[in-house]
Amino acid sequence: MIVSSTGKEVEVALLEDGKLVEIHRQRSTDQFTVGDVFLGRVKRVTAPLNAAFVDIGHKKDAFLHYTDLGPKVRTLQAYSELAIKGKLPNATLDKAKYEPEIVKTGKIDEVISKKQVVLAQVLKEPISTKGPRLSCEITIPGRYLVITPFSETVAVSKKISTSEERKRLQLLVESIRPANFGVIVRTAAEGRGVGELLEEINTLMDKWKTIVENAKGATPPAKLLSEVDKTTGLLRDLLTPDFTKVVVDDKDLFETIQDYIKDIAKDRPNLVQYHKSSKPIFDAHGVTKQIKSSFGKTATMPSGAYIVIEHTEAMHTIDVNSGNKMPSQNQTEAVLKINLESAEEIARQMRLRDIGGIIVIDFIDMRDAEHRKQLVTTMRNAMKNDRAQHTVLPLSKFGLMQITRQRVRPEVKITTAEKCPTCNGTGKVNATILLTDEIERDLNFIMDARPKAKLKLKVHPYISAFLKRGLPSAQMKWYMKHYRWLDIQSDNDFPITTFKFFDGKDDEIKLKN
Repeated sequence: MIVSSTGKEVEVALLEDGKLVEIHRQRSTDQFTVGDVFLGRVKRVTAPLNAAFVDIGHKKDAFLHYTDLGPKVRTLQAYSELAIKGKLPNATLDKAKYEPEIVKTGKIDEVISKKQVVLAQVLKEPISTKGPRLSCEITIPGRYLVITPFSETVAVSKKISTSEERKRLQLLVESIRPANFGVIVRTAAEGRGVGELLEEINTLMDKWKTIVENAKGATPPAKLLSEVDKTTGLLRDLLTPDFTKVVVDDKDLFETIQDYIKDIAKDRPNLVQYHKSSKPIFDAHGVTKQIKSSFGKTATMPSGAYIVIEHTEAMHTIDVNSGNKMPSQNQTEAVLKINLESAEEIARQMRLRDIGGIIVIDFIDMRDAEHRKQLVTTMRNAMKNDRAQHTVLPLSKFGLMQITRQRVRPEVKITTAEKCPTCNGTGKVNATILLTDEIERDLNFIMDARPKAKLKLKVHPYISAFLKRGLPSAQMKWYMKHYRWLDIQSDNDFPITTFKFFDGKDDEIKLKN
């Protein structure tokens, strides 16, 4: 994980085997993030949508659908009303009074009314023209566990390797969970003892107490609990033994992350490193280069094959092309190889760009049933590390693969095109045949204005070679004219029609046009 901080914005890049797979940005001015808990006020109830629009302080009202209320919503709202009035002796749910559950097929206007105050959590960030999406099923996540109020359920991650370990954790958590709180056991809890899990439950209960205390006397819209910042949130959710290092370029953020790592990974104190080089952290670790090469319409792979990613209002489409390097012999195997390589790149691109919704992929046609099956298996394996919920369907009879992927935040879009430094985007440049005339004109002026100064000229390598070419070269002719040598240096970063003069102290000599 590479963390770059500019004060106003924090960028987090996640690399797997040296490849960029995720990039996250968080501005210090962000009003909220997924996981924040709010006290909101219902602005309107829309029966046709079976949803309500809630004011939580964002410029667009948040969307609360009936299916996101949860069966215990009446109990939650009754409890939150008592919390606002300050009538709760403490934040525990030992003596909580349960209200009747709502049915799955009910109507929103039977449960929620206009101007009602609701306790809800941000489920999705605003996307395009839509406001944030809310849920009344509150969850408070930690490294090993997630607690849910007004629930009796203990659920254990299916990713935990053995049934014995899942059963152990189930019994252990059952014995330590607070009354009327459900617990979800995360994959990271595998192998953890009762002490660590009990410590985390106490930490999560403190957050619940914070929600209850902040609700006392609050006037909606009001934020009751802030999710941890994006960096520590990613560490909490992603940190595994496979992590080799976390590199940070901001001293304060480095110390914050280091303290957090000491809490969640005491056995790995040297995991966090401080970037001391003057070279930008993203440049030093090859992130900038990968961003420039990964966010265009076309993504090229080492074999020469490439994929074309198109976005429409309804879905994303991805086309796989072989390029011009497909061998003429054994095309069946060559097509399989290209499709398998493309599957891994597509999985990376979906995760990197956070592409959500419906994705349709047009792979190169394959007739072999075994090859088609192998392609689906490869795609599913490539998406195993993707935290967004997703479904990969088998290839259709037309050779298309359909994937649905959860959309939680706006798609990451980074413009990789740059304004031409020569024409500044106009599409026009001065005729290069006149360039030497311009250089000579400015040189004559500088020679007269600074008769004793040492002079240096920086130009594009092509222009440097041209000025030094032949006998006598332009450089020699200028020496014979002024009896002063002009040092000509090439600079790869210079556009072909740009030139600059410098004095003996390497200060640029600027001329008024």
